[in-house]
Amino acid sequence: MSDDDSQKLFTGKDSVSKTAAARERAWKWGARIGVGLIAFVVVFAFGVEVGSGRINLAVQQSATGNLPDHLDYTSVNQVYQMLKTNYDGELNTNKLLDGMKAGLANATGDSHTEYFNTSEAKDFNNQLSGTFTGIGAELGKDAKGNLQVIAPIDGFPAAKAGLRAQDLIAEINGTKTAGMTVDAAVSAIRGPKGTEVTLLIVRGDQVLTLKITRDDIKVPSVNSKILDGNIGYLQISQFSDDTDTLAQKAAVEFKQAGVKGIVLDLRDNPGGLVDAAVDVSSMWVPEGKVVLQEKRGNTVTKTYKANNNNLLRGIPTAVLVNEGSASASEITAGALHDNNVARIFGAKSYGKGSVQSVLGLSGGAELKVTVAKWYRPDGQNIDKKGITPDQTVTMSEDNYKNNQDPQQDAATAWLQTQIKQ
Repeated sequence: MSDDDSQKLFTGKDSVSKTAAARERAWKWGARIGVGLIAFVVVFAFGVEVGSGRINLAVQQSATGNLPDHLDYTSVNQVYQMLKTNYDGELNTNKLLDGMKAGLANATGDSHTEYFNTSEAKDFNNQLSGTFTGIGAELGKDAKGNLQVIAPIDGFPAAKAGLRAQDLIAEINGTKTAGMTVDAAVSAIRGPKGTEVTLLIVRGDQVLTLKITRDDIKVPSVNSKILDGNIGYLQISQFSDDTDTLAQKAAVEFKQAGVKGIVLDLRDNPGGLVDAAVDVSSMWVPEGKVVLQEKRGNTVTKTYKANNNNLLRGIPTAVLVNEGSASASEITAGALHDNNVARIFGAKSYGKGSVQSVLGLSGGAELKVTVAKWYRPDGQNIDKKGITPDQTVTMSEDNYKNNQDPQQDAATAWLQTQIKQ
């Protein structure tokens, strides 16, 4: 399948580039239903599926090395026959096939390359549209493989209960998360609206128990207002289909009000549509300037440039990021910074710089596979490194408790110096 037949994701999780043949929606939250099969069961199904011709292995050439055109699955079938003869329990063919395909994706060792069966793909696409039932938080893994909160979404159950970016989830309803996949964790956390999930949280030296009531999650992507001193405040919680339209509407209101400076708040924004990130960046970045580049190995495969929507060009701008800012929000922050149209405040961002494509499979299943890396205009790839602010400002426990925001305060203080010049 070509890139024009797929969704491209720049995920923390996933940011997506719309194409003509792709579904014109995408967002984040790595939430799929874990298959939960042991490794040798997962392996078996490869032989069955390839042998039946339902999987086409001839995708684009791998950048990681030469692979055979076809795999020898004799040993896989041998495992299947042993299971079929000796396993004391029920084996379901469809689950075995799904397990095999999930196992192939997992064998890459890349947490962003994943197989979704039909049910998982449906769930994934519901998330991409920005609507589902849960607690409203993006989950991932830290460098040690611990289940970690990437970003709670402001205004929803997780944030209201006190969940924070970088919190580690040790238990879900009493079940330890060690060795648990992100998909399985999200599946365990989700449930009917109005029901409760209990999370055991590790936050630095603290161990906390949070009880969170599930709710329908529909995240508005843009919030705007005018702060004291005639400074425009534009908060983007995700990059979705309506982000460009809403952001431009806010920009027009800012222009009409004659704002002297702008705070662009991308904190706890885990990603979204890369096209939306490019459109938002274009409100500041001059037309034709590079917003980001996509590379496969050392080869540039695509360059995204600013369009002519530069409604806010020339207005002093401060960008807020934190540990929960990932993917498309990092693209935007990097583009504004590297094109010298904004200064960055806050804490170092998450660091998600790889590109995924979502490829359709038979029966409604999908494969999300890493195909490239993205790079900032200055040539940096931020994967696992993040973006370090021009001015680092931390949030203390007292700040959270007292509803204080020293990061925004630092940004507005800097803007006041720029307004006076």
